[in-house]
Amino acid sequence: MSIRFLILSVFSAALPCVGAVFPGASPLGMDLSGAQRSQAMVAGIDRLALRLMKERAGSQSPDRARLREILGVVDERAPAQPQWLEGPGQGPLLERPNVVVRRLRWQSLPGLWAEGLWVAPKGPASQRWILIPDVGSNAESLVNEALLSSGAEVLIVQLLDRGHEHSVNPRFGVRTDVGHREWIYRQTYLQGRHVMGLELQAVLSWVDECHRRGASRIWLGGEGEGGRLALLAAALDERISGVHCSGGFGPQQEIWAQPLDRNLFGVLLGHGDWQIAALLAPRVLSLGADTGAGWSPPQVVDGGIRRIAAPGGVMPVQERLREEELDRALKLAPSLKVMRPRVSGLAAAMAAMSDGAMRLPEIDGKGKLALPNDEGRMQRLVRGMERWAQEQLAIGERRRQAEFWQPLPLQSAPQFAQFVEKQRQRLWQEVIGRLPDPDRGPAPRTRLLETRRGIEVHEVVLDVYDGVFAWGLLCLPADLHAGQKRPVVVCQHGLEGLPEDVLNEDAGSRAHAAYKAFALRLAEQGFITFSPHNPYRGMHDFRTLQRKLNPVGLTLYSVINAQHQQILRWLKSLPMVRADRIGFYGLSYGGKSAMRTPACLPDYCLSICSGDFNEWVRKCVSLDMPSSYVHTHEYEIWEWNLGQSFNYAEMAALIAPRPFMVERGHDDGVGRDEWVNYEYAKVRQLYDKLGLGSLTEIEHFDGPHTIHGRGTFEFLRLHLRAP
Repeated sequence: MSIRFLILSVFSAALPCVGAVFPGASPLGMDLSGAQRSQAMVAGIDRLALRLMKERAGSQSPDRARLREILGVVDERAPAQPQWLEGPGQGPLLERPNVVVRRLRWQSLPGLWAEGLWVAPKGPASQRWILIPDVGSNAESLVNEALLSSGAEVLIVQLLDRGHEHSVNPRFGVRTDVGHREWIYRQTYLQGRHVMGLELQAVLSWVDECHRRGASRIWLGGEGEGGRLALLAAALDERISGVHCSGGFGPQQEIWAQPLDRNLFGVLLGHGDWQIAALLAPRVLSLGADTGAGWSPPQVVDGGIRRIAAPGGVMPVQERLREEELDRALKLAPSLKVMRPRVSGLAAAMAAMSDGAMRLPEIDGKGKLALPNDEGRMQRLVRGMERWAQEQLAIGERRRQAEFWQPLPLQSAPQFAQFVEKQRQRLWQEVIGRLPDPDRGPAPRTRLLETRRGIEVHEVVLDVYDGVFAWGLLCLPADLHAGQKRPVVVCQHGLEGLPEDVLNEDAGSRAHAAYKAFALRLAEQGFITFSPHNPYRGMHDFRTLQRKLNPVGLTLYSVINAQHQQILRWLKSLPMVRADRIGFYGLSYGGKSAMRTPACLPDYCLSICSGDFNEWVRKCVSLDMPSSYVHTHEYEIWEWNLGQSFNYAEMAALIAPRPFMVERGHDDGVGRDEWVNYEYAKVRQLYDKLGLGSLTEIEHFDGPHTIHGRGTFEFLRLHLRAP
């Protein structure tokens, strides 16, 4: 007698089947298709993300050290070593009786050089200024402002722009529409560095140089993006006397809708613009009007260019919102000195902030100058940051070796468990971002979808948070009898997938080509299977979730892990489930989940990563790999500072001593065998050192990006001990 009919004999015959099989369950209506339920899930998480942005914004006090970490301004700077950028036989770009203008480069970090223009009087300087133009402008655009500030030594810093001419990888013939700032963001964010941070290091390196030469007062001024960077630099470095910010100051609650290069992990928790401004107190903050026209990505029609850039634009900040932000700053830091120049322009602000120490003369009576731009400068800056970012790959690996592997205790099981638990919390709290545990019971709603060759397929919906639910398909084996408890395999779909895809038996379908109906195949072998929906579906809809969660220190996996907490809680409550034998098996993005979710949730007793295990950091950042995410449309993929702390081998170490397996097709384009094997060798060594070599395997098969279901099925039978 099956368990279903046994329970029905105990309860009323009129009770719905699913309510009987799953105690406490309510009937689930048939109002939504799988695609519609997926959309509802993503929409619920979207509302949660917006709610968290509102609730958590400003929830912590501003902290200069924490702001440095958020921006990636954590490396020791190199001596500036300023050098003139002048060709053979060439002199200054401009020379007048009392002033000289020269092109300049200086070192900010070892091996990384910044560029700009140096404007200086021929005599002692009355003030020292650093000017930063907006990202759409060249350094030459501010030369007239610098010249008007007679008597000051002025450095004009060149920022990366958002053009895409140099966002290319000639090695693989890749040309993209990714802006230069996003191009560097893609190579640095995962490594705990940021394009904004690299530019701030350039500014602060020049501050170092000015102090080395005896300057007692240094001022900053910027427009647009340059204004925001000037504000950040002054917040980080108390040696800066004051800052003029024209544009770039205002609320950041819609940072998710701005260009990707503005994305900062955890910035809203304690470092909204009002809190950053408060860090300037008691120094001077001069605010100019935001007169910018905004920016939106250009339409690229060249068929040879990969259109993979993240969406996002810049809108001028409304004056009302800017004033509200300033009022909050003054309430937090009443000693902040605020100025509003009556005359627009950096030169007027510079004169006002300098207590009249600078004059505003005519420029030799000749009007404004139009200096030629340096046509090669942007390419040099992009290539320089690119080289520096690629060099960090080796540095990050050495850091993981020193901070994770070397102190890892292998001789004592209790010490190993203690170390791993500490690292688990570090991954979950600091990299993935941990939400509170689900704040309600699962309140299951279920319905019987079909019976296929005796296997019952039930649709299940569980509550997680207000408006956020977990959802999936549960398969009960045909030979499940009353009183039996069976192990469970959680079968996780990949990118843009649905739970029904892992049950699809249509040999001509894309879903079957990838998944081979592995949830059904395992149910045929006696396992209970549950196929949950992970919300990485809907292209921009779900990718935008990452953008909304990042500013409050969270990621999409913050939500996914909470959903799986509730899934595990419910599965373990079922009378037919072996609560200590729930395994995880995922393909592609499901394999990405197989690394992150069991690493954080020890209630998964084993994990199988299919079609995703890789030298993940290199996969995300490297320009040596054709399938690198630098070249693809997955603009949400990078997790802040992961490369300095956890690669896939380290995540596998957090799964140990539980069984762990990798399934790898030789023709799977997500990686190369040699890189997969390189990373897995660390896992094999760990398990061997622990005396647990039989608990880990890698199976290579001659095939593409798909479930193979040979060695992995045997691995599950062995370690879950299914009938």
